Amino acid sequence: QWFALDPASRLFAPGLAGGALLDLGVYPVSYASFVLGAPTGVVARGTLTETGVDRQVSAVLTYASAAQSVVHTTLAARTPTVAAISGSEARIELDGPFYTPRVVRLVTRDGEVHESAPPVIEGHLGLCHQAAHLAQLVADGASESPLLPWAETISVMETLDELRAQVGVRYPGE
Repeated sequence: QWFALDPASRLFAPGLAGGALLDLGVYPVSYASFVLGAPTGVVARGTLTETGVDRQVSAVLTYASAAQSVVHTTLAARTPTVAAISGSEARIELDGPFYTPRVVRLVTRDGEVHESAPPVIEGHLGLCHQAAHLAQLVADGASESPLLPWAETISVMETLDELRAQVGVRYPGE
């Protein structure tokens, strides 16, 4: 995704928690958390805008299982919104946007490819599956999703805060 580099935009306002990480980076960090859990280590590098928010951030997250995830977010370029999970036996690829893929591909170690098409909610883009899940939770009177419990949301935010700290982003009031 990409946004015009407009210094008057909320994306560039420290007082509005601007920057790439909290606007776009939350999605790959959340995806890594969903797949691997909370990281045990975080290393980040990035650049800041003239207003002091993060322009782009790249990070390696490490886990107790010895797994790693690599995430990148930027305001400076249009980047693909794809995701992949690579293991010793196969790789799963989610075509972009990964939060509502049209194709999910399994590529085995020997190169065999299996594709499937997840159900599509026609006429809707973006977070349509998440919105449908929320509607069901509300209809059921649930106060928390079993797919994304509050503790995981807090863990993701703690990871984002650590990434921000490592690249030097501080918001007013911190």
